[in-house]
Amino acid sequence: MHPEVFARLREILVRYKGRLTVSSDEPANFELGIPPTPGDKRGMFVAAVRDGKAYASFHLMPVYVFPDLLDSVSPELRRRMQGKSCFNFSRTDEGLFTELEDLTARGIERFRDLPVARKSTTRARSAG
Repeated sequence: MHPEVFARLREILVRYKGRLTVSSDEPANFELGIPPTPGDKRGMFVAAVRDGKAYASFHLMPVYVFPDLLDSVSPELRRRMQGKSCFNFSRTDEGLFTELEDLTARGIERFRDLPVARKSTTRARSAG
């Protein structure tokens, strides 16, 4: 377990609590999502921090949906990636965490209009 790393990564996401819905807030798991809409009852997972045995993981779905967000990511942060939207850390690294904060802000800003787009798409499908 990596409680210091988890706590620091959680700080990055906590600032979006009012903008996004907290779907889990446990000692080793913090998750944010877009709340369900009338057109989409499921909602949408956006980001999470999970503390595991080998590392703390930071999951950021905007980089999966908008891969161009990764174009400006440093090689050091890319080395922390596992899969398409997960970054793993076993110790704190303020330089990388600052970069991750910026990436998160840009990603969540891009996600901002998705509920409107999902609602419009759902209406268009049901009207057709």
